[in-house]
Amino acid sequence: MRFVIQCVSSAKVDVEGKTVGEIGKGFLVLAGISDTDDEKTADAMVRKMLGLRVFEDSEGKTNLNLETVGGNLLIISQFTLYADCRKGNRPSFIKAGSPEHAEKLYQYILKKVRDQFPDTQEGVFGAYMNVSLVNEGPFTVILDSDELLKKKG
Repeated sequence: MRFVIQCVSSAKVDVEGKTVGEIGKGFLVLAGISDTDDEKTADAMVRKMLGLRVFEDSEGKTNLNLETVGGNLLIISQFTLYADCRKGNRPSFIKAGSPEHAEKLYQYILKKVRDQFPDTQEGVFGAYMNVSLVNEGPFTVILDSDELLKKKG
């Protein structure tokens, strides 16, 4: 599983000219899911994301998490985070999860996040979306479950 987490002062997602999700200060999260991901992986990724201390405190240090700053979340499924560009010029998406598996885990992620942030916004799974954002900093973090859950030693 891969999350691209962007600190934003605002973000929105439109589908067919209609805004389906919009937030103020918080995280815009692009979520990529592979077939090897499961609920345990999602739990670890959500826990890490919500605990990230990436917002500035009164001294200008990145010391505050999303909850502390009263931030919001916009989570968008994006299979292209699993693009493999090693061969040729056309990316392969063979490592991306099947649509059925990915949508199930995407909905699971949304449910887990909404336990803490009920007003979490979302994109439309599988739709062509236009995403707009004002990136603060810019501050962008990439979480990869392969690295997060790597066994030590």
